[in-house]
Amino acid sequence: MRDLLGGVSGDRLPQAEYKADFRQRDFAVDGYDSWKLERRQDFQQPEDASWRAYLEGDRSKAWELIEARRDDLLQLSRLATDHACRLLRVRVVEFPLIPYLAWELEVLRVRAQCGELIRVVGPELIAPYELDRPLPELVTLGPDTVYDISYDEAGILNGATRYVDHAARDRVAEFISRLYDQGEDIETFMARLPVER
Repeated sequence: MRDLLGGVSGDRLPQAEYKADFRQRDFAVDGYDSWKLERRQDFQQPEDASWRAYLEGDRSKAWELIEARRDDLLQLSRLATDHACRLLRVRVVEFPLIPYLAWELEVLRVRAQCGELIRVVGPELIAPYELDRPLPELVTLGPDTVYDISYDEAGILNGATRYVDHAARDRVAEFISRLYDQGEDIETFMARLPVER
């Protein structure tokens, strides 16, 4: 991570500030793809009704609530297109799947059907970069912004560290892009993954 950032110092943003900053910077400059790397396997999203339904064992309701997001996700993809921006994501998946990841993969499948470009990689692909610690959760926005997203012990979002530097943003985007090029499309991955419905 330090090599990717090139020694750039970042600003720690609590959750509310991070979300506000993200909204302000998102699509502020046209023509820049947004890259996301998801490494962590277990999160908690107590605010998400679909996730709560899944945890309670009501999978049909969980999938129905995911499907209900389709219009918003299509609108997001249209907005990205209007700003000459692709939304690209690499999701690291380890087996056996834990419940959170089984649920999130269904969310990602719908996101991909609505226009996001999502690929899956296994942990073996990133092992050379994790000799000291797991890779962080990273997102790039615009020409110069990288967020290192952080979570508490329970896996609940608690903010991010924001780095603003053109070269750092380019290095992070290139790193995630290389992983993306080696990944498997989410649709083909899901097609061979048994998912209880």
